[in-house]
Amino acid sequence: MTVTTIDFDPALIAGHTGNRANTAPHLTPERWAKANRHLVRKELAEFSHERILMPERLDPTDTTAGAPEHASPAQYRVRSDDASAEYSFTARQLAMDHWSIDADSIRCSRNGRDAAPDALRFITDFRDTLAIREEMLPVYLEEISSTLASHAYKQWLGQPPSKELVAGVTRGSNPAADFQAIERSMTEGHPCFVANNGRLGFGISDYKAFAPEAGAPVQLEWIAVHRSQAAFTSSAGLDYRAHLDAELGGAALASFDAELSAPDLDPAQYFLMPVHPWQWENKLTVTFAAEIARQHIVHLGTGADSYQAQQSIRTFFNTSAPAKCYVKTAMSVLNMGFMRGLSPQYMKATPAINDWLRNLISSDQALQRRGLAMISEIAAIGYHNSYYEAASASGSPYRKMLSALWRESPLPLLEDGQQLATMASLLHVDSEGTPMVSALMERSGLGPVEWLRRYFEAYLIPLVHCLYRYELAFMPHGENVILVLDNGVPVRAIMKDIAEEIVVMGDRLDLPEEVARIRADIPDGEKVLAIFTDVFDCIFRFLGALLVEDGKLSQDDFWGTAAKAIQDYQAEHPELADQFAHHDLFAADFELSCLNRLQLRNNQQMLDLTDPSGGLQMAGRLANPLAGFTSARG
Repeated sequence: MTVTTIDFDPALIAGHTGNRANTAPHLTPERWAKANRHLVRKELAEFSHERILMPERLDPTDTTAGAPEHASPAQYRVRSDDASAEYSFTARQLAMDHWSIDADSIRCSRNGRDAAPDALRFITDFRDTLAIREEMLPVYLEEISSTLASHAYKQWLGQPPSKELVAGVTRGSNPAADFQAIERSMTEGHPCFVANNGRLGFGISDYKAFAPEAGAPVQLEWIAVHRSQAAFTSSAGLDYRAHLDAELGGAALASFDAELSAPDLDPAQYFLMPVHPWQWENKLTVTFAAEIARQHIVHLGTGADSYQAQQSIRTFFNTSAPAKCYVKTAMSVLNMGFMRGLSPQYMKATPAINDWLRNLISSDQALQRRGLAMISEIAAIGYHNSYYEAASASGSPYRKMLSALWRESPLPLLEDGQQLATMASLLHVDSEGTPMVSALMERSGLGPVEWLRRYFEAYLIPLVHCLYRYELAFMPHGENVILVLDNGVPVRAIMKDIAEEIVVMGDRLDLPEEVARIRADIPDGEKVLAIFTDVFDCIFRFLGALLVEDGKLSQDDFWGTAAKAIQDYQAEHPELADQFAHHDLFAADFELSCLNRLQLRNNQQMLDLTDPSGGLQMAGRLANPLAGFTSARG
């Protein structure tokens, strides 16, 4: 079986259907109602998890004994700030205060009358409880509206069922095509964030052309930037011309040089740079007009290679030549708490940071034994606009409008018969309600517990080791990790998005000067949150719930398997016993760090990336699901 492919109508992608009334055919009452029920379920679940909402249980008498997953579903309700609206629902409370809510059970009443679930109205119903500042509320509502619209679009477009994706992953003859079929089939976005498909700045034509789930082919724009305003850096041993020759080819390079020479410009005075078509059209031709007029920026034309947008929106996979690099571009689009720009200042150190981390991983036997890999950001270029740098603060989006980087393809890491899948696919549920993780387990022939153990060995244990050995943390969410699958079984994890995401939290490692910016002053008690929050709460909470809801295993099986993997690792490394106690993954509880609270506080810049700990929003403590299992730490 092969993965279903989607045929793209160029006119539809461009938004020019010939009938303006049909430019948004996905927005129908039925799809809108389904999208709202889906998102209201998530609002109830995640705002309750973060203890913003406190649901009232309507049937408080429950004599069911046993672990939380064995408790009978119960009825709950929440009331709006002015008590005029009430939302009732059926839910089970699973480990880590996870609210497993039956979407079909949600009922809404307004002033005593039945009303349809409305995700936008939900936000205004609870605006005081959510503590959204008045000036932020309309922008957040726009992000909610965009998230709803994208859900409706995904319904309209249709996606392959989980079993078909798995069949392509395990038996496909074209690993690049199968990988990209999975990438564009993901429908949910970040599992924690309610407003996770904001993309403010996109119109409907932009959405169809550039949204990852649309999967439309994209050709990047190329510009020349004057070297007096720009900086290019690359990995050790890679020079500018060799890199561009590998990415563009000699004929394209000669053509671009000729374009520069025609107006008597010297190609040697410029760097060539890829640009997102949206950024060129909507930002650079206006905001950087002075730079273009002064010929500091020269538009050269459209590149020949075809790319596909990845889940991160601004990163592209080369579908014309899959062994070539990804390209990551700056985009002045607001999405999930940040303007998605790229800092030219950060670009300078990006290849050096990647070189440093690659050396660390390759020299660590524990990581090598588990196959941990990374795809390096081997080259980067950033443009400094002196006007906006003189007028803005160091972290301003106006300083991040024109940069790009090149990241290695993961395809050379594959062995015969292996395939790639974004780790986000483990949380994907198709339109029929089938989780992809369940389909992978069934295809593998392994029992759920054994499959999980293989996954934990490939993904969890390398992260745990990096914490214990180096106090080094990644940002290991689903979009940032690629799994290598062998017959549907995860055999290794590939980390990406390195330079902007990794952090060294202590002084255990000596860092070269050019890499020093990845060190951050993290309070000692918060370092373990690199596992508790980023892995347990933001990934495993959902993965465990999916498997419980699908009847694959119990929560004791899930967390017991994780505990056993960590215990076995600890037994292998008695020399780190003091670190096991210092960063205790078997502690009774840990601080609940809340992502939606960050976005509700400031949905345009959730955190200062130079101080990742300083702005965290905590809401009490969560019971640790590993605490019931005996640690081997001695």
